[in-house]
Amino acid sequence: MWLYSFLLGLDLKGILLGLFLVLLIADFLRSRNPPNYPPGPLGLPLVGNFFSLTKHPQIYFSKLADVYGNVLSVRLGGEKMVVVSGCKMVKEAIVTQAENFVDRPHSELSDRVYLGSTGGLFASSGEKWKKQRRFALSTLRNFGFGKSVTEQSICEEIRYLQEEIENDKGEPFNPAGLFNNAVSNIICQLVMGKRFDYSDHNFQMMLKYLSESIWLEGSMWGRLYDSFPSVMKHLPGPHNRIFSNYETILDFIGQEVQRHKQDLDPNNPRDYIDSFLIEMENHKESDLGFDETNLALCSLDLFLAGTETTSTTLQWALIYLIKNPDIQEKVQAEIDSVIGQIRQPTMADRPNLPYTDAVIHEIQRMGNIVPLNILRMASKDTTLGGYFIPRGTVLMPFLTSVLFDKTAWETPDTFNPGHFLDADGKFVKREAFLPFSAGKRVCLGEGLAKMELFLFLVGLFQKFSFSAPDGVVLSTEGVTGTTHVPQPFKVCAKVR
Repeated sequence: MWLYSFLLGLDLKGILLGLFLVLLIADFLRSRNPPNYPPGPLGLPLVGNFFSLTKHPQIYFSKLADVYGNVLSVRLGGEKMVVVSGCKMVKEAIVTQAENFVDRPHSELSDRVYLGSTGGLFASSGEKWKKQRRFALSTLRNFGFGKSVTEQSICEEIRYLQEEIENDKGEPFNPAGLFNNAVSNIICQLVMGKRFDYSDHNFQMMLKYLSESIWLEGSMWGRLYDSFPSVMKHLPGPHNRIFSNYETILDFIGQEVQRHKQDLDPNNPRDYIDSFLIEMENHKESDLGFDETNLALCSLDLFLAGTETTSTTLQWALIYLIKNPDIQEKVQAEIDSVIGQIRQPTMADRPNLPYTDAVIHEIQRMGNIVPLNILRMASKDTTLGGYFIPRGTVLMPFLTSVLFDKTAWETPDTFNPGHFLDADGKFVKREAFLPFSAGKRVCLGEGLAKMELFLFLVGLFQKFSFSAPDGVVLSTEGVTGTTHVPQPFKVCAKVR
């Protein structure tokens, strides 16, 4: 009996070993690179370079670029990816070859977030994406996107924000929640036709879920899900909160959609949701995404894009100007000389505030809000930097490498507003300033974000001087998810 068991165990071990060898051979054959494919580090069988990623993957990719050059390849799980670095090569990919690298690759995580559809404004591709992007831009412009009416909404929101900060009476407070609420209210007015009070519990929860999901998507948990979806979808863990959070946010948006349907006037749309509902009637038989599900997904994307990046940039603004009090004082002196401390700022003031404008740009550069950009996919065979890029290849236009390009910036690792000033102190644009990406997938809300950053920052430092609580040293390391956000911190605001 014992001999039978021994032989059976031996056979089982043999079978398992055989299966393992088959998997290794299949993995090797599947992962072989075509001739003249970009070089990269050797990876482990089945998992590739996945476990080489650190908590700040931008550091890992920067080190790889130093070794393998500006066009390199890595493998994360079963997915191969080409990483493009440096201002020249990134622009070659997303501007010169914009049409070839405009589509999004398949993502198991996005597929689940977007309810198995190719909807929304971020994850979609092709004609549906083009139509929805054009519709969103034209509709939001109709409701003041980038115009004086939006400027007035921002200035009104600045007053609410100033009041909230003043209520803390100089005591330490966490600015993240306040900034999220203030910035989100601008896009909410364009999308939903309303703003939310800072004490609105449901809205605060939506903002919390949004921030958490954005972090988790870009964290190790999100990368694990996308690299090994067949395993991760059955396992417990923080990655599951990505989906439950987005379900709650989509439900919140869905309730707004239902409220809009109840009192919709086809001849008098009030906001993006109204306009989308009206457009649905004109596209009942089309496959361009004009349905109620995609309305919620597109609204989610606008809500996300119109909140997280601008709010995060304002948080970095506090950190860098607190750590550089001389620069904070120069900004305030320029604001005082041009606007004073009573009149609210307007966009017409920006040309007269070159130093402040330079500081805002340097905050965006050093803050490095979207360090890895969002992935693209080659729609046809092409070449980059002399290397062959096959059709269907996933491409990362590595924005960190542009914002810190040693060939483009005098002091790339130092906070230096002089990067954006000429010898006469006038503001100058820089080719390597791409915090909003570039090309056909350039951030849809770039114009709104620039307006918000200028008006909010001037309004804040016109009214307050900011400092760290006694004995506290603020960190510039940050936490990297989909976005690069400051570690939780508190500040003190003294009315000037």
